[in-house]
Amino acid sequence: MSKTLSRQQDEPATPIAIPDFRRYWLARFFAVFATMSMVVLIGYQAYDIARSDYGYSTSEGAFLLGLLGLAQFIPLFVLTPVAGWAADRFDRRYVAALANLIDCAIAGVLAFLTWNGGLNLPILFILAAMHGAARVFVGPSMSAIAPNIVPPALLPRAIAMSSIAWQIASVAGPAAGGFMFAEAHWLPHALSAILLVCSASLIVSVRPVRAEQDATPAHPVRQMIEGAQFTWRQKFLLGCITLDLFAVLLGGATAMLPVFARDILMVGPEGLGIMRGAPAVGAAAVALWMAWRPLENNVGPKMLWAVVVFGAATIAFGLSRNFALSLAMLILLGSADMVSVFIRSSLVQLNTPDRMRGRVSSISGLAISASNELGEMQSGLAAAVLGATGAVVFGGAGAIVVTLVWAWIFPQLRQAKTFAPEFLPESGVPPFKKKEA
Repeated sequence: MSKTLSRQQDEPATPIAIPDFRRYWLARFFAVFATMSMVVLIGYQAYDIARSDYGYSTSEGAFLLGLLGLAQFIPLFVLTPVAGWAADRFDRRYVAALANLIDCAIAGVLAFLTWNGGLNLPILFILAAMHGAARVFVGPSMSAIAPNIVPPALLPRAIAMSSIAWQIASVAGPAAGGFMFAEAHWLPHALSAILLVCSASLIVSVRPVRAEQDATPAHPVRQMIEGAQFTWRQKFLLGCITLDLFAVLLGGATAMLPVFARDILMVGPEGLGIMRGAPAVGAAAVALWMAWRPLENNVGPKMLWAVVVFGAATIAFGLSRNFALSLAMLILLGSADMVSVFIRSSLVQLNTPDRMRGRVSSISGLAISASNELGEMQSGLAAAVLGATGAVVFGGAGAIVVTLVWAWIFPQLRQAKTFAPEFLPESGVPPFKKKEA
């Protein structure tokens, strides 16, 4: 009894009290700050070069932004199974650090070519594709590290705090990048390179994190397939991932932000940085609240309502011609999306055995990236036909329709009350059972 009581007293009350988690949190913050700044400015630079140097029209420039998103998604789609397998096979710290260092080199090239005026559209597309290839290895490895450095009871709070790092960096990165870009176009890319080195250094300073290994490991291809089978069999998890995929894919208002900043609201790169960070303001506020009061009950219905609010805010943003109102809708959009992100992330981590976390996280990450990058492609195509405003309004309405359809074809989403794990750990790819009434 005394040993048990002593052990409980030794357990930290919050994840931030754990030194490894603090280093992990900072590493995530620096990496997201850098990469979000890079992504936003690559889009703005591509759109600006297309309009200024190539003479593209607004609709042609919007379509180009869609192609840029596709260029980032293709390597991510191809390499996702490999990235998940690598996170489960090798030391996750080194997988994440190496990917950050590769992205650092890309940021350095962007800074140099921006400084000497050597950027053009083909080079930007190549660098965007390389950036997508590097980032695909970061997500699974970083996501799978958190459950190894915090007690299971603190994992929901750790996920919320990790989301805070992501969201704060998503605000600060684009905003700082936009203002720095206005002063010296090469400067934000140089800062990104420095921060990516810092992130790599911090993550390798975390105590060794290697995934649990099977006694007789299967062939790598078979291991990749097992991750997909696990996700497919857990219908609640599958419904959450695919709902986010299709709803955000259609409601990708952020893809059109360069168009709104330059030609509709006319607020320039500074306004673009503020708008790009606005969803993260709302998301960070919600994440902060859930770090102390994490969701525990009626998680499925809450996620469905959150996506409906996300779609409605997207429609309102598309129709707005007032900068303050547009910012408010982007903040609301981000707040609603954070609820969905928290529920999905908690389900992935709490319902997945450690030996498979990298592979399952890679599938979840693919869905997130598909909703973002393919959402940019969809928005670009829709904007070429409907205009930027029409594309955003159409996407928001589509997100609401998808939510209604998913609530019908995945009744588990409506019925889900808690995050309670349902897998049977003794099997290789867990079968599932319903809870007793």
